[in-house]
Amino acid sequence: MDIAADALIRSQLAELGLTWASRISWNAPAAALYQEAAAQGEGLVAEGGGLAVTTGQHTGRSPNDKFVVRDATTEHSIWWDNNKAMSREHFETLRKDFMAHARLKSLHVQDLAAGADPAHRLSVRVVTEQAWHALFIRHLLIVPPDLTAFTPGLTILNLPSFRADPARHGTRSDTVIALDLSNGLVLIGGTHYAGEMKKAVFTVLNYLLPARGVMPMHCAANAGPDGDSAVFFGLSGTGKTTLSADPGRTLIGDDEHGWSEDGIFNFEGGCYAKVIHLSKEAEPQIHATTQMWGTVLENVTIDPATRRLDFADGSLTENTRAAYPLTAIANASRTGRAAVPGTIVMLTADAFGVLPPIARLTPAQAMYHFLSGYTAKVAGTERGVTEPAATFSTCFGAPFIPREPAVYGNLLRDLIRRHGVSCWLLNTGWTGGAYGEGHRMPIRVTRALLRAALEGRLDGVPMRTDPHFGFAVPKQVEGVDASILDPRRTWADPAAYDAMARRLVDMFVRNFARFEATAGAEVRAASPVFQIAAE
Repeated sequence: MDIAADALIRSQLAELGLTWASRISWNAPAAALYQEAAAQGEGLVAEGGGLAVTTGQHTGRSPNDKFVVRDATTEHSIWWDNNKAMSREHFETLRKDFMAHARLKSLHVQDLAAGADPAHRLSVRVVTEQAWHALFIRHLLIVPPDLTAFTPGLTILNLPSFRADPARHGTRSDTVIALDLSNGLVLIGGTHYAGEMKKAVFTVLNYLLPARGVMPMHCAANAGPDGDSAVFFGLSGTGKTTLSADPGRTLIGDDEHGWSEDGIFNFEGGCYAKVIHLSKEAEPQIHATTQMWGTVLENVTIDPATRRLDFADGSLTENTRAAYPLTAIANASRTGRAAVPGTIVMLTADAFGVLPPIARLTPAQAMYHFLSGYTAKVAGTERGVTEPAATFSTCFGAPFIPREPAVYGNLLRDLIRRHGVSCWLLNTGWTGGAYGEGHRMPIRVTRALLRAALEGRLDGVPMRTDPHFGFAVPKQVEGVDASILDPRRTWADPAAYDAMARRLVDMFVRNFARFEATAGAEVRAASPVFQIAAE
């Protein structure tokens, strides 16, 4: 770095109050960060070259500790029912205390970008006190080819050793993720979980882009040989990363994208894949990344003697992760961009065993399921949990949605109609019964159905109307046992299926009640309650 550039960055950090760091690494390459993290004992070098790290008590995000500064700018633009407010006074006290805490610490600065489309790119400066956090975010975001004119639109200061004071800072605990959207500053303290940085950037993009007519999406995306692109909405554990990493298609990205009139573009430059029970046979591309140099392996169990990884061990958390650059995937896009999608796939892992493995959605049904954002989770089964728990996360990403859901719903509705997009619901959950009685949908079946939908081979097949949800379900698909297409036929007791279906419908209806006032009549009519009333 030349003297002028060094002076510019130091002056920008000084404006934040970071003037007393004992040492600052500026945009250190991955190799240097990897070496320092290992040398400082931040992680263990695993067999194959990955860096195995642990995050202590926080093995996932802390949504109850995330705040948005409430001021004149955000007062009327934030969905406050979904976002916790922090006063400007509390934030300013927090900011000053963060800067004081950073004194005499060794810090790592990474100047990166979010958004593969230059027209909608956000310049992000991330300052961390741990080298592995800097390596993580360098993997996850985009490394700009030229930093000579870099000016951050967002700055993230991540100090895991900082402890918030609820009385002094207005927080819930000693952990804090505070977003000052008016000034482009995020403060993260009291947690070592690296995903907080990634999702803070996503939250900021979810705030900024709708005002430009760009739809931010919690989705994976890929493109076929002919350039036809598809997006995959879904919550964690539904298969976004697994299904988008198809060797026959080009991977655009596995988690966060924007959709403008010019097409779709990845927000990120890397992947953050769940690897609990990872199988080399079922997910060869993702497994290969865990055996390569530089991959950050978060909370994956490692034998300290042999340095071998144990993906089946969830003793630290079921939320084990691998962070790696997109270049680790052989068929990943080098541009991070693709054409306007021809297909939208909404993924769910229905642990109640009710939903069919695939169904075609009308635009109104697509909006209903987008606003619902349904999946069902069975996390914590090691404690004897046998009942699945329904999860409804609007827009398939409620924790990262700063604006009212209607903002995103209306954007997506208009894009679907304008471009004639085909919409599908894909259930990667249970069949033959609910969790505990049935079994997980075979991945080979899910892949076969997905490929048939993406290749247009379901357009002419006979369909039946689901009696509970009203969507169209294929009666037969080449290469797939027809019986699995009708979930009721897979249950040993059809009456038990009917009872479970009514229970799930009731969950959908109760959840959607909060959107009744803002959803259009066409979307309200797509509710499953209307289908039951028509029986």
